[in-house]
Amino acid sequence: MQNKKIWLSLAKMGGHEQKYIQEAFDTNWVVPLGPNVNAFEETLAEYIGEKRKVVALSSGTAAIHLALIQLGVQPGDEVICQSFTFVASANPIKYLGANPVFVGSEPDTWNMSPDLLRMAIEDRIAKTDKKPKAIIPVHLYGMPAKMDEIMQIAREFEIPVVEDAAEALGSELKGQKCGTFGDYACLSFNGNKIITTSGGGALVCKTREQSDRIKFFATQARDEAPHYQHSEIGYNYRMSNICAGIGRGQMTVLQDYVNRRREIHSIYKSLLKGVRGITVMDKPSEDFNSNFWLTCILVDKEKAGFDREMLRKKMDSMNIETRPLWKPMHLQPVFAESPYYGNGVEDSLFDNGLCLPSGAGLSNEEIEKVIGVILKAGKE
Repeated sequence: MQNKKIWLSLAKMGGHEQKYIQEAFDTNWVVPLGPNVNAFEETLAEYIGEKRKVVALSSGTAAIHLALIQLGVQPGDEVICQSFTFVASANPIKYLGANPVFVGSEPDTWNMSPDLLRMAIEDRIAKTDKKPKAIIPVHLYGMPAKMDEIMQIAREFEIPVVEDAAEALGSELKGQKCGTFGDYACLSFNGNKIITTSGGGALVCKTREQSDRIKFFATQARDEAPHYQHSEIGYNYRMSNICAGIGRGQMTVLQDYVNRRREIHSIYKSLLKGVRGITVMDKPSEDFNSNFWLTCILVDKEKAGFDREMLRKKMDSMNIETRPLWKPMHLQPVFAESPYYGNGVEDSLFDNGLCLPSGAGLSNEEIEKVIGVILKAGKE
């Protein structure tokens, strides 16, 4: 009999979702917008703090797209983006006919290197005689980027910042929530994230004026008129009242899920301590309070006796889902012609890194099974 599947990051319901979904059905609010959407936005804003405004959308990708529109990104413009990330961080740049400029990572957090960021900005200005229109740093796997340094550089060059906090809901840098450093920030509620709305995302804004403008573009840019009139191109990007109902229920257990992911990371770190050739990604200092959306390891083949891919295949044979770290954007065929400023850190991370099962519903027994495969792999 095959072992029960251990998933990488399976959604977990908290028990309150059905209440809000039923309310939507009972009141016939099953279309986009409605009371659940408004309440979900308010609850998110309260959790994130810093007096931010939140707009619930169909995806985190839509959030980045709308942020770039609001910042006036036009065809031919350049937007700086972290190379070590999921493709959704970069795709919206191309939606607008703009060009991504990829910046490599630093080894402490695996996120955008402030030194390489400065180098990229100065070189693009020298080569194109104009500044990039925006900077998109990513809090990868929940680990906060070095936002103090990134924001200082952004302010110096007067370039707006769009935080990709899709993986970082609940993470903090020096006590400040990720998603509150930049001019805008995107969140994701995909099925594998900290909380889910089955699919969906949100854009975090600084002001009511910004959030109102985002809502305008997200609802087909309909002008104020008794009829349907449109002076600008809009998008169908708003979250449905049903999905927002799931989100409202998930918000009641959000901190529990964040705490559990941190606990899972702590267990992995403890059980893998001293294991030859295995390094568990960890925070560089107490300033970085990651949600540890996914616990990731690096495999040193020379010391471990096996490489990342061998371990991944062994996990798969044991019905355990793992995943290589993100393949950097500058290595993706679709972005082969894009400028890149890096030193190979993210290339090495991709070659040697593996994401381990980390969902909030993961049991300690399942974690021990994953650990067992790693320990056995070193003896085969």
